[in-house]
Amino acid sequence: MAGRLLLDSNAVIAFLANDAELRFKIVDADEVFISTTVLGELYYGAAKSSRVEENIAVVDRFARTCSVLVCTGRTAHTYGHLKAALKDKGKPIPENDLWIAAVAVENDLTLMTRDVHFESIDGLKFTSW
Repeated sequence: MAGRLLLDSNAVIAFLANDAELRFKIVDADEVFISTTVLGELYYGAAKSSRVEENIAVVDRFARTCSVLVCTGRTAHTYGHLKAALKDKGKPIPENDLWIAAVAVENDLTLMTRDVHFESIDGLKFTSW
């Protein structure tokens, strides 16, 4: 899949687990990004694992292979609009996923995820593997 991808946490985890189909799509992408929210989720997972230091090192190595996008004031603006629209629809999603979606929308990226609740977000491009 050519294009500019923002990876959700489940995509990074599958990538690190050597999911062949996902690896092919990521390698074929023009650019690959993760958000600071995803990075935080990955470090949280590593910190609560049974092999903390080893898993933190894995996250560190992965983070160096792609661009990490930070939340800005513009991201917060996008987040606010997305959250209000979802509330109006009666379809809230987890807070971290809202921040991830806001980064994707703000930067015109396609979100690579297996979380179906992202379907409720107008203007979000997403794909799965």
